[in-house]
This record gives sequence, structure tokens and C-alpha cells, in this order.
Amino acid sequence: MGGKTILLLIAGVLGAYYVYTPLPDNIEEPWRLVWIGIPVKMITNLALLVEFLGIDHFVNTAMFFMSFQEVPPTSDENVTVMETTFNDVPVRVYVPTRKSEILRRGLFYVHGGGWCMGDAALFNYDFLSRRTADRLDAVVVSTNYRLAPKYHFPNQFEDVYNALRWLLRQEILEKYGIDPKRIGISGDSAGGNLAAAVTQQLIDDPDIKIKLKLQSLIYPALQTLDMDLPSYRENRDSLVLSKPLMVRLWSEYFTTDRSLEKTMFFNQHVPMESSHLLKFVNWSSLLTEKFKKGHSYYSPNHGSSELAKKYPGFLDVRAAPLLADDNKLRDLPLTYIITCQYDILRDDGLMYVTRLRNAGVQVTHNHIEDGFHGALSYNGLKIGYRIENQYMNWLSKNL
Repeated sequence: MGGKTILLLIAGVLGAYYVYTPLPDNIEEPWRLVWIGIPVKMITNLALLVEFLGIDHFVNTAMFFMSFQEVPPTSDENVTVMETTFNDVPVRVYVPTRKSEILRRGLFYVHGGGWCMGDAALFNYDFLSRRTADRLDAVVVSTNYRLAPKYHFPNQFEDVYNALRWLLRQEILEKYGIDPKRIGISGDSAGGNLAAAVTQQLIDDPDIKIKLKLQSLIYPALQTLDMDLPSYRENRDSLVLSKPLMVRLWSEYFTTDRSLEKTMFFNQHVPMESSHLLKFVNWSSLLTEKFKKGHSYYSPNHGSSELAKKYPGFLDVRAAPLLADDNKLRDLPLTYIITCQYDILRDDGLMYVTRLRNAGVQVTHNHIEDGFHGALSYNGLKIGYRIENQYMNWLSKNL
């Protein structure tokens, strides 16, 4: 067999690997999704190879490629865009250019990226913030925060919370013309986690008199205790967010020590003395029959207390908002939660919907039957526009 034949064979195998992506039958525009997924696979595998060779951390390689998607804070005829800092935290502020006779509503947005990646400057986040500001005639503050692996919990939480506290100061609201009675918070994935966590924290903050009117959580990550939910089983090898990647991101949020990642992957990280917290994430009682069907509940195996002592963050409600007790949940504002059927984080959102409703919180739940993690961020896909319209319509009616 000649050299050219071998090269063609290798190229064919690699091409088949990157193109072949098993998708559910009801996924809309499957080939467009496959082509979008090819660079995701390539960058992920390259980043893991670079890490395996000892050259750099996989997150740093992924962030390098993501940086090419960043756009400058450019104003247009509809929206004025500016970069500034809120309590030393970098933010982008989007203000509609048209005049308004009344104070505008405000939306504080937190980007996703597994607490390790992402930026308010990324095209998809900049695009969403522009459209939100224009369509809702709202002031949008899109915040950044320090990222792992350089920074770990609670730095990400504290950055988002400090930026939000700054926004809620009366003089800041007056500066941007925001109505203090019409302020909401939103975020996707890890950003949804941070949005949920700071909204809970705000309830007990005596220094903040201005409260949020609503929270909007887009396929949020909400718990660290059980990595064997039905959605983790069903979407273990999902195109966008697989179980190995999700567990790695959770672990990196707390430490670069890979031993935590290993125990989390096998559901052996919760120490015996913290087993009482499992009731807050027991999917056998919090999911409806539709999502429990075909699955048996197994309580996570108890792990070593040493890891919990070294990295207590994974047991902290500020990292896992589902661990909040009902007394905290009942004081939360009007809530909108998006979950997607083919998303490893689906059941996190579903359990939060159940717990919030049980606590008396008014919740609008939008479950996307043909949805997958990150669907809102894939510009050009019909499903992304559909989710965006539903999200915008809810904000328009309720903010």
C-alpha cells in the first residue's frame, strides 16, 4: 500500500470521525448542526492533545481559539455599546440609542463557559445583548468574571455578585436611566448557575435595598452532588456537552487537582457527613414520570472527607443553588427556566422548577423537546431563533 493511499485512508477515517455525529430523530436541521459540531470536536481534541503533551492546560488552548470570536464594543444606529468596570469587574453596557420618556428596564447578563471559558465580548453574547437592548428597549449589562484554572470558586461568584451590587446602587441606576423596579438577571449554563446563586445571595443582603424583579436561567448547571441523573445517562456523549467534559468543568471550578474530577465522575465525592444534602437533588422525587421513565435511582456512594475538606466549594450553596433550603427559595423572584431535552444539564433545571414551585415561587418553564445544550448560542439555526423569541417575549411581558 503506497504512502498516498495510507494518507487518504487516514484522512477518510478522520473525516468520518468528525462528520459522523449520531443525533436524535427530531433534531431540526441535523446537517447544519453536524457542521457546527465539527470545529467544536476539533478544538476540544486539540486542546486535550496539547494538555496530554504537557504543553498547556486544555482550557487555555480552547480559550485561544475562542478569542478569535471576540468582537470590539462597537456602537450602531440602534445601540450604544461601552466597556467599563463595575466594582473593578469588567462589563459591557448596551444602551438603546432612541430617546425614552420613561426609565428603562435593566437586564444583568452572565455568560456561560463552564466557569473556565467565555467572555462578554464573544460574538454570540454581544449579538444577544444588542438584540435584547434593542427589542426590549432595555439597558443590558453583560458581565465578565475571573475564570478557572487560574481562579477558582468563589472568585467567579464574588465577581458576579460584586458587579450586580454595583449595578443596584441608586446613582448607577440613575446614570444609565434604569427603573429600579424593573431589573432582572439572566444567564446561560455556568452563567445560569451564577445568576441563580447571586439571586439567592441577594435575598439576605441587608445593604441592598433594590431587589430583582425576575431571574431567567437558560439551561443552568445547579448541582454538584449527583453526576448520575437521567439526563447525564441519556446524554453522556452529547455533541456539545458530554459527561466527561461537564465533570471536568465542575472540577476545574474548584481545583486543578484531578482527583476530585475522578471521584465526581464515578459519583463518589459526597462525604457521609454531607449526605443530608442529597435530599435537595434526589431526582427520584423531583422529576416527573416522563423524565424518570426507564431509570432507577442510586444514591451516590459516600466518598472521602478529605476531598471535601480540601475543596469544600462543591458542597457550598453559592456553587450549587439547588442546595438552598425551602426558606431561601420561597423569597426568590419571578422565574423563567429553559431546559433542553438533549442536554446533560436538563435535570438540574427540571429539579429547580419543581423545588421553586413547591416553595411557592411563580415559575415559567420552557422545555425545548428538540433542544440541546447551547442551542441559543448557535446563530443561524432555526432552533436558536425560536428559543430567543420565546425568551425575549417572556422578558418583554414580565420585566
